[in-house]
Amino acid sequence: MAEAKLSFDAVSVGDEAPSFTHKLTRTDLVMYAGASGDFNPMHHDEVAAQAAGLPSVFGHGMLSMGILGKAVTDFVGIGNLKSYKVRFTKQTWPDEELTTRVVVADKKEEDGVKLVVLEVSLANQAGEMKVQGEAVAEAA
Repeated sequence: MAEAKLSFDAVSVGDEAPSFTHKLTRTDLVMYAGASGDFNPMHHDEVAAQAAGLPSVFGHGMLSMGILGKAVTDFVGIGNLKSYKVRFTKQTWPDEELTTRVVVADKKEEDGVKLVVLEVSLANQAGEMKVQGEAVAEAA
């Protein structure tokens, strides 16, 4: 069974996908370290992080990208995502509430393929931008 595609005609520039919020926990950091193999002590060792001048451990950039990526694929469908690129603008900290934002920025056709361009971002509860980027998905 083929995955349903986002309808090109059903979305307009400015439309927003449903957002979701995730409260980042220290357990998230340890689980992500185990899953990714990234055991940099800055992500799980409070003593080492503070010795390096940081206030605490901080989240993996790719974990933040993954949280945002889930909002994107929930909207467009995993098999329809053609590109996804971000830049990390600030560190994420335990107990921050991270909220996704996915906005239709453009619609276009290239070589007969209907594409939807999305502006994507992840911010904390104070509105501080943590991740910003762009995704492109194929639409039906």
